[in-house]
Amino acid sequence: MAKEKPKAYIHTLYEVDYNNKSVSLKNKKCPRCGNIMAHHLKPVERYQCGYCKYTEFVVKK
Repeated sequence: MAKEKPKAYIHTLYEVDYNNKSVSLKNKKCPRCGNIMAHHLKPVERYQCGYCKYTEFVVKK
């Protein structure tokens, strides 16, 4: 069986809109250090920076 070709890493970080010719981040940037934050869904939905450990919890209304 042929293995699936893995998706390029850069495509996991950015959204590309070819119609408007724009590139945007999928996740937030950390307000403390400026790195890209990870989006976690379990156990509680949150954004967390792996570099400085800053965490923002998503509040559902």
